Amino acid sequence: MSIKTVGIVGAGAMGSGIANQAAICGFQVILRDIEEEYLQRARNKMDKFMDKSISKGKMTPEEKAQVFDRIQTTTRLEELESADLVIEAVIEDLEVKKNVFSNLCDMLPDHVILATNTSSMSITEIAKTTNRPDRVAGMHFFNPAQIMKLVEVVRGFNTSDETVNELMEFSRQLRKEPIEVKKDTPGFIVNRIMIPQFIEAIKLLEEGVASAEDIDKAVTLGLNYPMGPFTLQDFAGVDIGYHVMEYFKEEFNDDRFAPPFFIKQLVRAGRLGKKSGAGFYDYEK
Repeated sequence: MSIKTVGIVGAGAMGSGIANQAAICGFQVILRDIEEEYLQRARNKMDKFMDKSISKGKMTPEEKAQVFDRIQTTTRLEELESADLVIEAVIEDLEVKKNVFSNLCDMLPDHVILATNTSSMSITEIAKTTNRPDRVAGMHFFNPAQIMKLVEVVRGFNTSDETVNELMEFSRQLRKEPIEVKKDTPGFIVNRIMIPQFIEAIKLLEEGVASAEDIDKAVTLGLNYPMGPFTLQDFAGVDIGYHVMEYFKEEFNDDRFAPPFFIKQLVRAGRLGKKSGAGFYDYEK
């Protein structure tokens, strides 16, 4: 199947970034969210990103206008009926995602691929709400979606080879480097490796071994990571990391993944990362 029109459900940081990149690469895009306010925020984010590209000589004003011409925004889920592929990018709540997939399944033709941008949750569980589990897969982009090269294409238990191949090729058309996650396991590859590192970093901070700043410096200079664990958690949102830890603990039935007490305190206090104005560094100040 040739993918020409991409539907995206959820116009937050990830949804807007995926929509922007798909339109930049020539695809028609239908971006849906529940309120016009969220869609306007998404347009503003895309506008700022492309203005930076223009200032760096990577895009012309004419090309920016063409990208916006390829993006349709809507608050109506029914508008996605003409899509060949729909990518869900709503909050990391399994029940919310399952509800989205169930509603999409009722209105879309059987050939349409349904992909979820979840970073950790079960593709198989989400696919159970549909009548096409063979056409459901994970397509995990990284933030910011326009820049980060990796896409994890994740098999559910019933995902067909055809679906995986189509999503791998689509990812390449988005100028990404896709990898195939062959088994539906919590956290896939990147988060499976990254979350234990976050947990150990928080424990070092809790134990008074070093400050958040020095732990970040140790990781960036000693391991050559572009961001330290606390900078990255503050950027992504402390609450997201916390909920992924909880999910890992439950799914693996393993206390090694239990969120440390300090991150529980931050979440309970509403200190949810720099996107909402606070995080690990804010707490230390």
